[in-house]
Amino acid sequence: MTQHDSHARTALVVVAHHRTDSLTAHTARRAAARLEAAGYRIDLLDLHAEGFDPRMNVSDQPDWGNREKAYSDEARAHMQRILDADVVVAVFPVYWQSVPAILKGWIDRVWNYGFAYGRSKPRLAGKHMLWLGLAGATADDPIVEGMQTVLETNLSEGIAYYCGFSHSTVGLLTDAEERPQRVDAEGNLLIGEAVAGAEREAQYTDLDRRAGEFVERFIAEGLVAT
Repeated sequence: MTQHDSHARTALVVVAHHRTDSLTAHTARRAAARLEAAGYRIDLLDLHAEGFDPRMNVSDQPDWGNREKAYSDEARAHMQRILDADVVVAVFPVYWQSVPAILKGWIDRVWNYGFAYGRSKPRLAGKHMLWLGLAGATADDPIVEGMQTVLETNLSEGIAYYCGFSHSTVGLLTDAEERPQRVDAEGNLLIGEAVAGAEREAQYTDLDRRAGEFVERFIAEGLVAT
C-alpha cells in the first residue's frame, strides 16, 4: 500500500494469478502504477500471495433469513477493503471464458448476502469496477467476440451491477500467450509457433499499450462521474 494524502481516492487492485512473474501480475502492477499516477491510493490485493482460501465454508455460507450474519474474520477484512475502495480493478487470466477459481471464490465468500447484495440500498453503490482479463486467443479469432459477450454478461451484469456498482467495464486483452492460439471451424485448437525475440517484445509492448488504454479510459470515466 502506498501512502498518499488522506483525501485521495482508493483503488483496490486484485490480482488472481499464482505466479508473481506472470504477465497477469505484470499487467496488474502496470495498472496500479497508472492509477497511482492519477492520484489514487493503491491497495494491492494478491489473492495467492495473501493465502486467500476460495473454498466456501459454513462461516461464510449465506443465511437467507439473516442478512446481518457475521461472516468469518477473513471475509469481513476483505469486505472492509472493498468498502474502503472507490474503484476495484481485477486482473486475471481468462479460464473457460470466466475468471480463475481463486477470484470466483473471493467473490463467493466476500461479495456476500447482506454485504454486496440483499439490501434496498446497496453498500457498494457508486463504486466503479474494471475487469482486465488476459486471454490466449488471438485478436482475429472469431471466438473473441463471444468471449467478450460472456464476460460482460457474467462479470458486469451478473456481478458488478447486481451488487450496485454504478459502472463496470470488461477489458479483454487477447494475444497474451507466446504461442498464438485459435479455434478452427471444426472446434480444433490450433497452436502456432512460439513468438520470441523482438517480435515477442513488440507483442508485450502492444499488450501493455492496450491495457493502459483500458485503465486510462476507466480513470477518465471515473472523473466524469464525480
